[in-house]
Amino acid sequence: MQTSAATTALVYTAAEEAAVRSDAALILGHGAGAGQRSTFMVDFARGLSALGIDVITFNFLYSEQGRRIPDRAPALESCYRAVIDASRAEVESARRSLFIGGKSMGGRIATQVAAADSGLPLAGLVLLGYPLHPPGRPAERRDKHLPAIARPMLFVQGSRDAFGTPDELAPIVSALQPAPTLHVAPRGDHSFKLSRKDPAAQAAIYTELQQVIAAWIRSAP
Repeated sequence: MQTSAATTALVYTAAEEAAVRSDAALILGHGAGAGQRSTFMVDFARGLSALGIDVITFNFLYSEQGRRIPDRAPALESCYRAVIDASRAEVESARRSLFIGGKSMGGRIATQVAAADSGLPLAGLVLLGYPLHPPGRPAERRDKHLPAIARPMLFVQGSRDAFGTPDELAPIVSALQPAPTLHVAPRGDHSFKLSRKDPAAQAAIYTELQQVIAAWIRSAP
């Protein structure tokens, strides 16, 4: 699939053998440092599609063009909005029940797109490691726009996230309506990675988080 913003997207179709097919689509934007083909993005897209959800990933324009530095917010938001429009045009489930979100920066841009357009038909947002603030600069918070979203939100946050711990997010989330869900990845960092290398334990954490996301999407009003 190619969007009008001259980037590319990948569609991970819900597995036919999934125990429950959600008849929903989830767009996931990538983080600032890696594109849609990063291990994290591919693992989560495949894992969620295996659980019955159509997943769409894409590259922001700077990543598509091989640049390392992200574009400014208006360009990132315009790209994300173009992917939403293309997804609704080309993916049937996205017309019925569309969720947006992403990893770190991708999730933040999704929240800004949702906050800017209250009429955009979104079922909810899935935020994987929301970057509440830059590491070491807790006063530079990125939460002023969150009350304007007014849709269901799932925050999945590592307990050791240097961009904002669950304890930092909790009072912000508790003030939002409708009340978001905050799920903590125990011992996880910004990418939900453990401090000690343990492939089996790491895979188990990712699988558990994907199951949490799928269950939340299925239960969203």
